[in-house]
Amino acid sequence: MKKIPMTVHGADLLRDELKKLKSGERRAVIKEIAEARAHGDLKENAEYHAAKEQQGFIESRIKEIEGKLSNSQIIDVTMIDEKGRVVFGCTVQLLDEQTGKEVAYKIVGEDEADIKIGLISFTSPLARALIGKNEGDAVSFAAPVGEKYYEVVEVRYE
Repeated sequence: MKKIPMTVHGADLLRDELKKLKSGERRAVIKEIAEARAHGDLKENAEYHAAKEQQGFIESRIKEIEGKLSNSQIIDVTMIDEKGRVVFGCTVQLLDEQTGKEVAYKIVGEDEADIKIGLISFTSPLARALIGKNEGDAVSFAAPVGEKYYEVVEVRYE
């Protein structure tokens, strides 16, 4: 199976969620099921069915996280010094050549991406256009609003 790139921070977040699911939420839902069973007839017991459904969601998410972690390639960008070259995990400071504004994005794994806080997936059109470029390079890519043009101002490995 193909390895999925992930930052150290992204892997830590998944491990934390997995621990919370296994130690807290899984135990709580098992307790809820036991309490609902004590109420008698399971066919008409809405609490029981809701708890069983919740248990299914928890177990499904546990399997999903375990699968992602076992197939991940964790990349510690702080151990990389590409001398100004854009790579997975780095933070890129860009100058929007159309507006003159600067923006910063960190290139991360698909599960970590959140554009609202400046995290873009390595599979996004912008990240694909940036990877391999160097400080000072011009970059263009097709965005939903049309062609965008940036200059790579700075690359940080943090």
